[in-house]
Amino acid sequence: MRTFKIVIAALGGLLVLIVAAPLLRVLLAADPSVMRSTVGDPEVFRSILLTMRAALWATLSCLFLGVPLAYALARWDFPGKPLVQGVIDLPVMIPHTAAGIALLMVYGREFLIGRAFALLGITFTGTVAGISLAMAFVSLPFLVNTARDGFLAVDPRLERVARTLGASPWQAFFRVSLPLSWRSILSGAIMMWARGIAEFGAVVMLTYHPMVAPILIWERFENFGLKYAVPVTSILILVCLLIFSALRWLAAQKKDA
Repeated sequence: MRTFKIVIAALGGLLVLIVAAPLLRVLLAADPSVMRSTVGDPEVFRSILLTMRAALWATLSCLFLGVPLAYALARWDFPGKPLVQGVIDLPVMIPHTAAGIALLMVYGREFLIGRAFALLGITFTGTVAGISLAMAFVSLPFLVNTARDGFLAVDPRLERVARTLGASPWQAFFRVSLPLSWRSILSGAIMMWARGIAEFGAVVMLTYHPMVAPILIWERFENFGLKYAVPVTSILILVCLLIFSALRWLAAQKKDA
């Protein structure tokens, strides 16, 4: 058992080191004077707040659509189900610049759906709506797949018992299935939000301005070099680390309770 624990700990520790070493290097490499000016730069914090807000809107919107789809994939068999699952997984596999081009060719101002939304006063190129759309497109699989696994873990017999006791399908869903799978749904939503924050390729195709944090990092690297890109990168890493550490801690507290 001791040898087993040592091997498992060594392999897991190696993976943690592979992830942590580049992040720690970035945090330690920032020039102090440039870091001070970056911390006081309003553009940087506007960009980070925009990134967080757009990813949150994408996640909340997709909760409304993604949870019912996850339930259908978990509970029902229907023609074309493998194709639907493949379509949901596809945004993870294709290059995200290609995803951005695909979105642009549907929701751009020169295309039918884009023009239809424009008549309603909604445009997706150069707007926060476009940023959220791109984030949702590439990160939705994390929410749908995790929520589907949560529903699969709920014994269908519990729903049937609720139905025999007089509950409607809606009541069985909201009082049985949803409460028992909420942890998986929450985990999927957090992962979707995190993936949305990190998105670059799809967003840059639809909306270069206003700049989200990944685009701002790229622009500063392109225009001013590594010296000015590293501080923005460091701030974004620290913000994300604090947020997701807090979310993990809160989830652990609720689980213990």
